[in-house]
Amino acid sequence: MNTFEEKRSLLLEMIAFSTVDGQLHKREYEFLSIVARELNIEKDVFNDLFHQELPQILVKSEFGRIQQFYRLALLMYCDGVLHTKEDNAIQQITLNMGLNPAATKRILKIMKEGATPIIDPEVLVRIFKEQHN
Repeated sequence: MNTFEEKRSLLLEMIAFSTVDGQLHKREYEFLSIVARELNIEKDVFNDLFHQELPQILVKSEFGRIQQFYRLALLMYCDGVLHTKEDNAIQQITLNMGLNPAATKRILKIMKEGATPIIDPEVLVRIFKEQHN
């Protein structure tokens, strides 16, 4: 993630996704805040993003899109409640990203059935690579 616009777009997409169920849970806000800090987005800029609608910039690299999908998936699970709207929205978002639907469904299933939604990064990338063959 190189430019401020790319970082802002990523956060805007995550903010929109976090409210797809009609509310923003405290844990979702905290997760988004951590992502913003990791992207070196200042707190006031981050909070202002909740009031903006800007065009999204598609991440060009597949690895970047996989990272974004995984961030969204973690966000989906961080409030402890999986809403149907969230599940439908993440499926649509990943299709728009051009990610393999079979891989994303497999990852979401692993996250749902595991003791924790955390997946080893190597496993995450391997699942997507398997779909290329």
